[in-house]
Amino acid sequence: MKNLPIITYVGVAALAGIGITMAVTNPSLPAYEAYAVQRLTEYLKSDVCPQVPEVFGDFLQRNCSKIVDSSQAQMRLIITQATQQQNFILFSIYRTNLSVNPLLPSYQFETVGVFHNFYTYSAERQ
Repeated sequence: MKNLPIITYVGVAALAGIGITMAVTNPSLPAYEAYAVQRLTEYLKSDVCPQVPEVFGDFLQRNCSKIVDSSQAQMRLIITQATQQQNFILFSIYRTNLSVNPLLPSYQFETVGVFHNFYTYSAERQ
């Protein structure tokens, strides 16, 4: 019976330690924006650039990756304007609605940020 209070105190201290660690390592909105630009860049280079129609010419096909790299500042601005953050102190949820042009499909992403990391758990084409 005497061990029960000790176990309780240890459990409470462990939970408090985890909570404090989560609060301190809750990633910021600028950190999410950098993550989102990196993921979008990877997607464009690996999935979009190889599928550029020949109608746009050989120049665009050869230089697609360079164009993507040089557009990082514009991508960050678009992501900044399209993202909402819900900060729950221990973690944050980021919702990004990317819609560049009415003629192109739009996408909605939901990402959780915790322990200095991001995990995208929903990516839907609208």
